[in-house]
Amino acid sequence: MQLKFMKTSAMKWALIALVSGSILYSCKKEDSKPNNNSCEVSVTNLTGNYKMTALQYKSSANATPIDYLAPMEDCEKDDILTLKKDGTYIFTDAGIVCKPDGNQQGTWKLEGKTLISDGILHGTVSSFDCKTLVYYVENSLISGDRMTFTLTKQ
Repeated sequence: MQLKFMKTSAMKWALIALVSGSILYSCKKEDSKPNNNSCEVSVTNLTGNYKMTALQYKSSANATPIDYLAPMEDCEKDDILTLKKDGTYIFTDAGIVCKPDGNQQGTWKLEGKTLISDGILHGTVSSFDCKTLVYYVENSLISGDRMTFTLTKQ
């Protein structure tokens, strides 16, 4: 009886070792190159449809960020900003439409990492990974503050 238990126990441990080894060695090795989650900030790369996925406000550099997206009305949270290669944009009050709607059209350009438009798009790009665009506006409500916008390509 003791020999049968030892064989069964040895078989279980061998099976566990085999499965564990297979799992460990079948995982893809991480690339030894550093992961650069950035994408060149250019008109061509920025072109596309975006939805705002975060909006934070800090009254000063040391202040705790405040979520400005959460208290916005639902009809404002589903809007789409389309940046076109020809330097025009369309802001569409998509999904739930506000009364009055917030549809806008205009022009935009990129100077270095600064977004400039004749309407809603102003600020400095802090990061862009070809999917998520993060930009900020300083001194928007009071001196020393920062409003940070996160837009995600749709």
